[in-house]
Amino acid sequence: MAYDEQLAERIRRGLRNVRVRFAEKRMMGGLCFMVNEKMCVGVEKNRLMVRIDPAVYDTALRRKGCVPMDFTGRPMRGFVFVNPIGLATDDELGDWLKLAVEFNPKARASKRKSGRKLLAPSRARSRKRSHRRSG
Repeated sequence: MAYDEQLAERIRRGLRNVRVRFAEKRMMGGLCFMVNEKMCVGVEKNRLMVRIDPAVYDTALRRKGCVPMDFTGRPMRGFVFVNPIGLATDDELGDWLKLAVEFNPKARASKRKSGRKLLAPSRARSRKRSHRRSG
């Protein structure tokens, strides 16, 4: 099942309403909304993924429709899923977007992959050896 396009459009409107610049990135079968080049919110199937301050994680889990995000089988503190029951109104969605946007300046960006290609281990060793001989 693809991600919920209607939820994605509601997120776009919500982020525009609070005047947040964002970029969209398809990942893991869903859609991620990046703010300041950091994952902020996303759509996975029919639920919202929200990156929140770990300090409010336990409180957030008590809200309607909120469950731990557990892609790997182990919950990721600071990331939650919100099921459709917790997103019935634009105000409910807006509250989640607000939590994510407020945390975004404190969130750490993911490590970027280097633009350099890595050599295969055997070629790297032979290159080192030849470099030593010439120097």
